Amino acid sequence: MSAPGLKVEEDSFGTFFDEERSVNVPVRRFTLKNSRNVSVQIINYGATITNIVVPDKNGVFADVNLGFDSMEGYTKNWVNPYFGAIVGRVANRIGKAQFTVKNETYHVSKNNGENHLHGGFKGFDKKMWEANVEGTKVTFSYVSKDGEEGYPGSVLVAATYSLSDANELLLEMTATTTKPTPVNLTNHAYFNLAGHDKGWSALSEHKVHVNASFYTPGVDLLPTGEIKPVAGTIFDLTTTKQLKDVLSWTPDDGYDTNFCVNTTKPPTMVLAAR
Repeated sequence: MSAPGLKVEEDSFGTFFDEERSVNVPVRRFTLKNSRNVSVQIINYGATITNIVVPDKNGVFADVNLGFDSMEGYTKNWVNPYFGAIVGRVANRIGKAQFTVKNETYHVSKNNGENHLHGGFKGFDKKMWEANVEGTKVTFSYVSKDGEEGYPGSVLVAATYSLSDANELLLEMTATTTKPTPVNLTNHAYFNLAGHDKGWSALSEHKVHVNASFYTPGVDLLPTGEIKPVAGTIFDLTTTKQLKDVLSWTPDDGYDTNFCVNTTKPPTMVLAAR
């Protein structure tokens, strides 16, 4: 049963040419809305968030999610850095595109030089997902077959999106496998909280806090396996920093590393970043 003020609407977001079946497939778009006029739009291509419209402190609404207005942008790999999509079977990089499970070595696709990135040439972000609306939630599901991009075992993955009347966008991801296999899912949304069209000048005014006392150094964005303290480095965001004061000191003029979020024992939900 739908909660008061919350609703889900469905319409079309164009078509996608499915090379595996050589047919054009309709792309479905789902709009989640609450009683505060906040809305989120997700398409079943990559289970991708395309819009997040929220008010600022003055009540002015803007789309704070980076993305495209049509399917054309999402299907051009050279202009789409995984905007808003579910990334898998393994997000981030696998060094030398190989790993070992139970003494057996598997070779996955090399789509990032000698490494494997974000699930390969056609990861979960480039797949058509099944979609099912249950009340005010939308669940997207996809079956990754045994051997896809070199991974062992079939995987049934599901991503459920919901929007609350407290303006919370909730995402729950699950996976069930037929063989031991690495699974590391994420949503790859990009944000500009001033509005997606406000650019660098507004982005530099953002204040950022990351609840992480350690980070993982990398070479060419591939973690070395070290875990180092952020204290005394440009990666120390345990106290709030304004981006314009720190970005020029970061490698490649930006943060693109893994932070080790501080956790509790036993594990509970904790703040990751603000």
